[in-house]
Amino acid sequence: MSVAGQFLAGVLLVSGAATVWAAPALPAPQEFYFDSDAAAAPITVVQGEGEDLVAQLLKHRERGRKGLEATAQLASVAIAQGRAELGDKLYREALAEAPVQSALGRSVRWNYGWDLLRQGQALAALEQWRAGQQQEAVKWYAAAVRTEPGQWRDSSHYAQLLPQWRDDERATLAEVQQAWLAAPPAWP
Repeated sequence: MSVAGQFLAGVLLVSGAATVWAAPALPAPQEFYFDSDAAAAPITVVQGEGEDLVAQLLKHRERGRKGLEATAQLASVAIAQGRAELGDKLYREALAEAPVQSALGRSVRWNYGWDLLRQGQALAALEQWRAGQQQEAVKWYAAAVRTEPGQWRDSSHYAQLLPQWRDDERATLAEVQQAWLAAPPAWP
């Protein structure tokens, strides 16, 4: 996912279920945002599918080589296969091992949040992300538009810019874009 895609993933995160749950505010958006956040990328130890992928991930866990990352990827695979209880258990194991402020710990929480959201558990996802309210989402979206106006001024490029996002996730981002369009926040 591109830097801007990672950036806007945060926008999506703060926009969902914000009216029912208050969280600590995100830091104010910078004028331009170019830093990539490795924690926002999917955890991938091994490429593959099905039982072969699961077997390879289990080997990584047994050998202790990238065991934490393998546990997180295995948790995501389990959830994708409809084994949510196992996925939650594996994510809890990974979270217990990952230092809270480390990039790996943030990455596990980020990935777990996405898997929770895809299961329809928006509040649980928000707990992982510590997201804020829609106003914060609009501010972050405004920063993305200032950074790359040709890409983010409207929603017509979302499928190209965010190919790993589902249609409903892009639709939520489009709602944030519409809120930004209706009342762009002043800068600074």
